[in-house]
Amino acid sequence: MTRPTSAPRGPFDFRFEVDDHGVAVLTLDRPERLNSLTFAIYAQLERLFVDLATDDEVRAVVLTGAGKGFCSGGDVDDIIGELFQQEPHQTLAFTRMTGAVVRNMLRLDKPIVAALNGTAAGAGAVLALASDLRVLADTAKFAFLFTKVGLTGADMGAAWLLPRMIGHGRAAELLMLGDKIGAEEAYRIGLANRVVAPDKVLDEALALARRLADGPRLAIGMTKRMLVNEWPMDLESAIEQEAQAQAILLRCHDHREFHAAWSAGRPPRFEGR
Repeated sequence: MTRPTSAPRGPFDFRFEVDDHGVAVLTLDRPERLNSLTFAIYAQLERLFVDLATDDEVRAVVLTGAGKGFCSGGDVDDIIGELFQQEPHQTLAFTRMTGAVVRNMLRLDKPIVAALNGTAAGAGAVLALASDLRVLADTAKFAFLFTKVGLTGADMGAAWLLPRMIGHGRAAELLMLGDKIGAEEAYRIGLANRVVAPDKVLDEALALARRLADGPRLAIGMTKRMLVNEWPMDLESAIEQEAQAQAILLRCHDHREFHAAWSAGRPPRFEGR
């Protein structure tokens, strides 16, 4: 079960609760607007994913939406209308902030599981893409619809993330055409990790997040960091980075605890150090 978080988190324009496993459930909570994002929500997400790095209570994150949709992207009235009235430097500051949300998600050494209860469109699709694992309702859809509204499909890191996940050709198709893609097709091409009935989405995402939260946190966090860091590397650089990372973990408490537990015939008690 979840419990309200303690200060100094928030106040937020979304729900944020932490359960007894250390799993934070972040619920975008504007169902009447299909959980569209506002200037305030972007800014809160940008800061939150930085703060979570030093929040010892939180070991993993589930990102989901209230109601029928996951997230429909930027709010047309709150953001687009306002941006038309701004100066160019203000527009650039906004687009840099939206990209910082994704960058901070990727830099967080704690796993993020997206629970797509419904359609993820525009920026919502990128938030799901920036998560480490994605659980989709069988009715959910992805829609990288930026070009359909006259914007580049390369937004918030989408053109960097998507080709690495599903290949250049499919990524080009989705980002250029902006067509919707259903849950089963998303699973087939590697964009989804699980597809379940709509009423099972949050439970499945929580099960994955709790498994990660209860596991060897240092090892899982380092694995996430290596997955992100190695994308632009050549083979030799990647092998060397992995050698250095593994040498560190071989000398850490959790690995010694594994050996002690194995020798004693008991389950290991990982402490994330």
